[in-house]
Amino acid sequence: MQLGIYFDQTRCTGCYTCIVACKDWNDVPAGPAAWMRVSTIEKGKYPNPFVAYLAQPCYHCSNPDCVPACPVNAITKRKEDGIVMVDREACLGYDKCNACLEACPYRSPQFGAEKNAKMQKCDLCAARWPEGKKPICVEGCPMRALDAGPMEELKKKYGTAQEGEGFKFVAKTGPSVVYKPKPAPKELAKDKGSLSTAPITARQ
Repeated sequence: MQLGIYFDQTRCTGCYTCIVACKDWNDVPAGPAAWMRVSTIEKGKYPNPFVAYLAQPCYHCSNPDCVPACPVNAITKRKEDGIVMVDREACLGYDKCNACLEACPYRSPQFGAEKNAKMQKCDLCAARWPEGKKPICVEGCPMRALDAGPMEELKKKYGTAQEGEGFKFVAKTGPSVVYKPKPAPKELAKDKGSLSTAPITARQ
């Protein structure tokens, strides 16, 4: 089984509740590390602007590049549910190694501001699933723009689209995500637009 996440881009208002809920639940300190990020995509000009939001957790890829990139095997993919986990004790730290961040096409690995910060990231609220609870970002979203579950069930319920505005599916890694994309007007379809990250972003 592979657990994944669903994102309805037509419903998201960019309120950042998912970011706050995630930080609070997982005790992520204030600072640059955010297990959930939200980006803003802007296209067009007045009087025809287009704005969409993109939720960016870890996508728990079917073939994650971060796993083989780690020189100390601190990143593993669980067989029972496909969640990609991090052993922070084994991590060498940002000052010595950031190979996982460089390898990930979605820059999901996160690092705090402290010296030689250890890697951390979304674990799809792994501890909540045995209790029959979904990730805290799903429960916290006021617009019900997020859902999570086995990929087969998500595709049956929401369709098979795996790309959204601002997000491209990388076949090599196979991100475990299903989208309901927010389509830009036809006259803006070829406009890549500008993408700005939320105030809380990965350490660069």
